[in-house]
Amino acid sequence: MTIQTSVVPQLLAPLCIFVLSGTLLLTVFVFVLDAHLVVDNRWQDNHFLNVIEISHSFSLGTGKIVSDMLSPIVNGIVRPSVFTKFRFGHILDISFSLAPQSSRRAKRMAHSIARATLGLTQPNKIDPPKIDLVEWKGDILAVGVTEKDMAKDENSKFKNLILQKLDSQLGGLLSEATSEEDFTGKAGQSTVLRLPGLGSKRVGLYGLGALASATVAYRSFGEAVALAAKSSQANNVAITLASSEGIPTESKPSTASAIATGAILGTFDDNRFKSESKKPALKSVDIIGLGSGPEIEKKLKYAEDVCLGIILGKELVNAPANVLTPGVLAEEATRIASEHSDVFTAKILDVEQCKELKMGAYLGVAAASANPPYFIHLCYKPPSGSVKTKLALVGKGLTFDSGGYNIKTGAGCMIELMKFDMGGSAAVLGAAKALGQIKPAGVEVHFIVAACENMISGTGMRPGDILTASNGKTIEVNNTDAEGRLTLADALVYACNQGVEKIVDLATLTGACIVALGPSIAGVFTPSDELAKEVFGASEISGEKLWRMPMEESYWETMKSGVADMVNTGGRQGGAITAALFLKQFVDEKVQWMHIDIAGPVWNDKKKNATGFGISTLVEWVLNNSS
Repeated sequence: MTIQTSVVPQLLAPLCIFVLSGTLLLTVFVFVLDAHLVVDNRWQDNHFLNVIEISHSFSLGTGKIVSDMLSPIVNGIVRPSVFTKFRFGHILDISFSLAPQSSRRAKRMAHSIARATLGLTQPNKIDPPKIDLVEWKGDILAVGVTEKDMAKDENSKFKNLILQKLDSQLGGLLSEATSEEDFTGKAGQSTVLRLPGLGSKRVGLYGLGALASATVAYRSFGEAVALAAKSSQANNVAITLASSEGIPTESKPSTASAIATGAILGTFDDNRFKSESKKPALKSVDIIGLGSGPEIEKKLKYAEDVCLGIILGKELVNAPANVLTPGVLAEEATRIASEHSDVFTAKILDVEQCKELKMGAYLGVAAASANPPYFIHLCYKPPSGSVKTKLALVGKGLTFDSGGYNIKTGAGCMIELMKFDMGGSAAVLGAAKALGQIKPAGVEVHFIVAACENMISGTGMRPGDILTASNGKTIEVNNTDAEGRLTLADALVYACNQGVEKIVDLATLTGACIVALGPSIAGVFTPSDELAKEVFGASEISGEKLWRMPMEESYWETMKSGVADMVNTGGRQGGAITAALFLKQFVDEKVQWMHIDIAGPVWNDKKKNATGFGISTLVEWVLNNSS
């Protein structure tokens, strides 16, 4: 197979995010590579080799890793990735500078503040002057407003002081426009006006809902502003909240981080497979009124690391199956380990090694494909200190699912979208990338993916076949399109054998879960109330929506076979529940385990793009388990 692609992905212009509190700015730079590549993928000696010509040189960082089969390092040289076609450097580089109120230009000049310490003399504390929104000069001034902020007096004038000041400068046009457009501050509402009278070319109001206390509201706000900037080709944007003074001081760094995350991800476009793409004009975002200092710097660095993981996850899911094969997915995993070799090792098992481990369920699914399976195992260990907790993240890694002999047919089968059937593995590897940057202490994490394709051929798994999993349990295959749970069975057994205390698996497992919870909410199945509390706590911080589902043991009756230990599907009724009960058969009783069905939220139908769902929650959960 030969694929030749000539692309210049100028994904993001250098993007700066400034967090302003008075005169102090926190600056965040985004650097993206421009690359021109010709990709030639060839099979040779049963290994997937990548020959790539690059007209833009860059370094990927080398490091020694443990790998049984695949490695991006050949003869000491890190091979560029056939999959991503370009690599991101640091998305965010943070620096401080001063911004005197009287001079916008001076904010670009770096200064240092001398502190008097000799003779126990201390400098006087000086409150920095506030930035005047009316005088801010740029392309878009975006104001996040709650429904309460939009309240008006008997003269139809804003009660909120910030909106009152902006409206006064505009001669009442802002209040008039919001009344005409019935803008009330509801979540998702927005209005952008191009009006004279302010330093900015446009002023936009963005609804945050009744109470804007959730991460998702601020993240959506940042994303909406980034999208508006793209559509208007804005170079610089200022973001503020109409009632920022009402946010507790301890919550302001998290609020700024959520807005920055939304702005970064809103600016991101995956144009790798387009012949032409516009270069975004956005270069800077000023976040005004949410504080500054080490705490907010730490939060923005965290946002950077998580965004790196989310972007990788989106790229993995978006990539078509003729580009992202099991071998390329394994290569991407080893690349993560090589880039963070101080904390990661990688082990990639081929077919023969999986046979030695008696992974009959996984190999049964993979048997029909011309692209061989690869079993991926990354291990994170902290750079120093002892390990107090061992965790495992397991992701379903079907790079394409045809359904097998029970082929996907008819309306709603979504066979054309089955490239996203590796969404669980994308979440796991995206979390690995982020954690490689963060380097949490006191926790060991195993990232496990049984990567393969579910295809049709004379060597493929047939309905009625009996497979034997690596824990010795036998499975009668009554539906070859219920393949994901078969690969996860051996992956879960392998994870338990690593001596972990807790396992979370993620999988685009059932259409039944989409029917039950819709496209935005993931279903959670676990017998452990303690683990449920941990993961739901993490999801509240990340803003990702989860819903706990019952594990009704009486439904297991439908999973019994007359000739084997179990069948692999129990029919349509309660399909998401019986799938979870199936997975439970391959988890050690001593291990706390959770299954998250992400079949709905893995993909955004409206945007026709991957969401990166699960990565933020996984990272937060691991950090909560670190010392």
